[in-house]
Amino acid sequence: MASIERLHRTAPLDLAKLEEDVVGGLPAIRAAPSGPMPDYVEHEEGVTRVGALTAEAVVRDYEAAAREIEAMGAELISAAKKCEAMTAEVHNAIAFMRDTAASYREEAKKIFKRIEECAIFTEHVRKTCETVKLKMIEGKV
Repeated sequence: MASIERLHRTAPLDLAKLEEDVVGGLPAIRAAPSGPMPDYVEHEEGVTRVGALTAEAVVRDYEAAAREIEAMGAELISAAKKCEAMTAEVHNAIAFMRDTAASYREEAKKIFKRIEECAIFTEHVRKTCETVKLKMIEGKV
């Protein structure tokens, strides 16, 4: 309790600041939707003025929410189209990668064949040199 008393003595209460803080924390009041009532509702015969106004306010709020939901649907369609375009690009990229991999395999096959041909040729040259060397040693050349 001594600390509360000390707080009151050291910090005077600023009512304007307190009111500003309280009012600033309240949600903003927005205007009620106006315009014609949606065509899917009609007033009942004999409804009171208060009941009719309340029903109109509620149905307009629901209609505004329904329109926002439909707008989200349009955004979702737009996002889906972007995804479809991206998917098409991915398929093109995958096809390009497969073609590139196939090209690498063909190039590897050519190089492989060339190296083996060179190895066979080198083996023939080595054997020919060996044969000529033996003939020279034997004096048959």
